[in-house]
Parts: sequence; structure tokens; C-alpha cells
Amino acid sequence: MKRNVFIALLATAALTYACQQGANKSETGDAKSDSIEQTAFDAVIDGKDVRLYSLKNDRLHVTLTNYGARLVSLSVKDKEGKETDVILGYDTAEEFKRNASNFYGAIVGRYGNRIGNASFTLNNQTYALEKNDGENSLHGGTNGVYNKVWTVEQTSDTAITLAYTSPDGEAGYPGTVTMKVTYSLTDNGGLVIDYEGSTDKETVLNLTNHAYFNLNGEGDSTILDHELQIDAEAITEVDGTLIPTGNSLAVAGTAFDFRKSQTIGSRVDADDEQLKVGKGYDHNFELVKGEGFRKVAVVYAPKTGIEMQILTTEPGLQFYSGNFMGDSDPKGKGGKGYPFRSAFCLETQHFPDAPNQPSFPSTVLKPGEQYTSKTEYRFGVR
Repeated sequence: MKRNVFIALLATAALTYACQQGANKSETGDAKSDSIEQTAFDAVIDGKDVRLYSLKNDRLHVTLTNYGARLVSLSVKDKEGKETDVILGYDTAEEFKRNASNFYGAIVGRYGNRIGNASFTLNNQTYALEKNDGENSLHGGTNGVYNKVWTVEQTSDTAITLAYTSPDGEAGYPGTVTMKVTYSLTDNGGLVIDYEGSTDKETVLNLTNHAYFNLNGEGDSTILDHELQIDAEAITEVDGTLIPTGNSLAVAGTAFDFRKSQTIGSRVDADDEQLKVGKGYDHNFELVKGEGFRKVAVVYAPKTGIEMQILTTEPGLQFYSGNFMGDSDPKGKGGKGYPFRSAFCLETQHFPDAPNQPSFPSTVLKPGEQYTSKTEYRFGVR
């Protein structure tokens, strides 16, 4: 079957499913996340077709779009068996485009996180990047991959592969980089994200997903009641613009010690200079080194009983506690507001500003090498 015919059939099936689910209401009268309208994602951005896709098994239901290869909804069952959408987002592709700098659910890069002074030097050549965070570059700049329409290469009921080729010089980065991201569901409640990349010229690459989570359900007013555990004995110290100084700070005896589970709200406003800089948590946790793919963090929401484990091959985990969210932000799905600290991000990654920090794990990718990374968000209930 030709690809364009296959995609058309897939879109028709998804639309039929969405229409059927539109009448499906929860006991509270709210539409479930799987009623997201397929037609709301039938758009053209940068001359390319944008669509909504669905992955589903007995444990999870995920919708995503090829605009930014981003997650739109992620529904899991709570302790009462009710389906709960645990990620923030919008109801239409146009809203995601209009508010792209929020990064909701998107793959960010070429370089996830910050690069200081929006520049780096590689092989004695300095590359100037786009400044979109003061004097710094954040998540690949304004032309990051989160703001591109990806090509859908393969799809099934439980997996989808999306691809994007970033041309040499895009957003200031060297090399033509071909990247692929595969989302897949597992039988034990996991959403796995596999990343691949290759280049024709030496460059840097650091991809991650920027989902905003609230395990009480998106639109809930807080994540401060969530219990968090992170396998990290140090964080990466940052300066006043959230760029690493090159130093590591031990978490022992500080508000950053999540080696044992703590509520996010218990120390988020502690008298700590690093917390003051980030207006809360917005730091890279240096994960305890382990063998390859391993569990590095656990989040639990007592209100819903939903637990999320994070497994990854990456050396770092950026924990962001929603400190720059606010009532003035655009409304999200179903017209819900997303107020201050109503979501958190846990982004698996290499360290921020690594291209300018020789002591950090390298993010350099050379021709002939293959960039690979794997992360899983695994859900269950207690």
C-alpha cells in the first residue's frame, strides 16, 4: 500500500474514533482526553500537513502530532480506574504553533536545555545560535525541532516513528542532521521514546521530550503534593541566568536532596541561592552512573494513586517545577488554566551548556557515528 493512501486511511480511522469518543464522558461530566478532535489537528504549517495520531493498549492511550513530534495527551488509569490525562497541552495544532515557546509535549533540540551566550566553539570555529532566553539559547532557539513538522515514517496501534532532517546551519548549528524519534507503548504501562541521529559534519546534539506532567490530571492546580525521588547525589550549579558554572553541588543536606522520596512542595521555597535563581527547581540533576538503561526517578501523586517511573540511558535529568507558569498563560485543553507550579518537567538529557563545558559528558556527534538515546515513562497505581 502506498504511504499517502495509508496515512489517509489512518487519519480517517482516527477521525471516526475521535467522533465516537466525543460522546464518551466521565462521571464528572468532563470529556475524556481521548475525545481530542482529529480535525482540530488537520492543519498546514510551513507548507506541510499536520495530523493527529493515536497509540493505545490496555494500559495507556496516547495522542500525538507530527508538529514538533509532540505528545498531545497521555491517559492512564488512576486508582479508581478512571482515565486521567497527565500532560498539559492544547486542543488544536494552531494553538500549539501559536504558543510554541511553551514547548508542551514537544521534542526539543537540536540542543535540549540552555547554551550560554548562544554560542559554542567546535574545531576552532565558533557557532552563533539563536538567542531566545535572554543572551542564551534554549531548546534549539526559535527554529528548534519543536517548531518543525516531522515526517511520519511508520505507525501501528502501539508505535510510531517520526523523522526530521535539519539542514546545515539551521538555527546556527553545523551539519545536516537526520533524526528519528519512535514512541512505543509497552504491556507494563510504559511509554518508550527512542531517539536516533546522524550527521554529515561534526556537530552537537542533545534531544529530549518536554512534556509537562501533573499526575492529578492536567488542569489540576498544583504539583506540590507530588512525591518525588531522584537517583542523584549532585546537581549542576547555575549562575543568575541558569547557565552552569561548571561546578557540581552535593545535594546532601539541601533542598535538592531527593534521594529519598519528598513532596515537591516541602522545600521548593527554602532559603537556598540556587532555588532563588530558578524561582524554584530548574536544575540538572547529575544521575548516579549505572549500567545503560536504568530507573532514575519515581513520582507519585497520592490524590490519584498514579505513579510514574523514569528509566533512561542519559546522564542527566532536568527537574523543572513550573516556576514560570502563571494565570496569564494561554488556556490549555478544554479551556483549563495552567497556573503557577501546576506542572513539572523531568527531561532526560546530557547536561546543559555541555558544548562550553569540557568536563561535562560530551554531546559532540561526528560523521559515521550514530546518536542514540532511550527513555521510558512507566505508569502504574498504588
